[in-house]
Amino acid sequence: MKSLTKTITVFAPGKLNLFLNILGKRHDGYHNIQTLFQLLDIGDEISFEVIKKNEIVLSHDLVGVRSEDNLIVKSAELLQKAANIKNGCHINLKKLLPIGAGLGGGSSDAATTLLTLNVLWDCNLNTDNLAILGGSLGADIPVFIYGQSALGEGIGNRLMQFNIPKRWYLIVTPPVTISTAQIFSHPQLTRNSPPIKMCALAKDQSFSQNPLKNDCQALVEEMFVEVEEVVRWAKGHGDPLLTGSGSSVFCSFQDRRQAEEILEKVPSKWSAFVAEGINKSPVHDQLGKLSIGA
Repeated sequence: MKSLTKTITVFAPGKLNLFLNILGKRHDGYHNIQTLFQLLDIGDEISFEVIKKNEIVLSHDLVGVRSEDNLIVKSAELLQKAANIKNGCHINLKKLLPIGAGLGGGSSDAATTLLTLNVLWDCNLNTDNLAILGGSLGADIPVFIYGQSALGEGIGNRLMQFNIPKRWYLIVTPPVTISTAQIFSHPQLTRNSPPIKMCALAKDQSFSQNPLKNDCQALVEEMFVEVEEVVRWAKGHGDPLLTGSGSSVFCSFQDRRQAEEILEKVPSKWSAFVAEGINKSPVHDQLGKLSIGA
């Protein structure tokens, strides 16, 4: 067992969906999709301290969010049960990604929790097993478990590693939180996009044959005027696209300086930042450097 006194802090990266096609609704209530997950160099920070007492304690400053409802606690308890762990953990979340924005913060937090406690608790589960555990809590969790930008199919859990050319993204988020369930259960959601050939897409990284789109975007803009306003503003500076089913809108740039110049023009009523796309999450490297008693 690793030290019971050392606190470690691990990075939980955000993500963008560079496109999102919804192919149809499944019998289990989920939807078959095709998407491209782009990991980001910006995310949440989570600190972990193993304790002898068999309890999971989460500290955070999120207003109106009960700790027991947080995916961090649910994932820790799930791993604790699956690996028959008697120890517990004190966890502190420094939330940097906005909630309900489509940036994958909750899923990444859950994945980072599973990966970190698997090491700290000496569970010795492999990545595939952790992905199965995480997938039972959320469809986006496996991509963060594997820690690679990837094409996703099925409910987003069938993944093919995809090295995305270096890009910078201006991400703008209005002050509105959007529930994934609210969008995916809506009767007006587009659910019949024709499937694209993902292997062919992997060879066509310019996306010339498959223009980027998000099947949630029209509905989200119709339901949330705040998002529609961001999209309208962003069209003057790039090709804006919604990420996931959330409220964040992004534009892609080959040049960091160009993205940062437009960042300076974003109205102050919206939150905004520039993030670099990364193909590999640093989480695995961080955890690989842990040593007993260090």
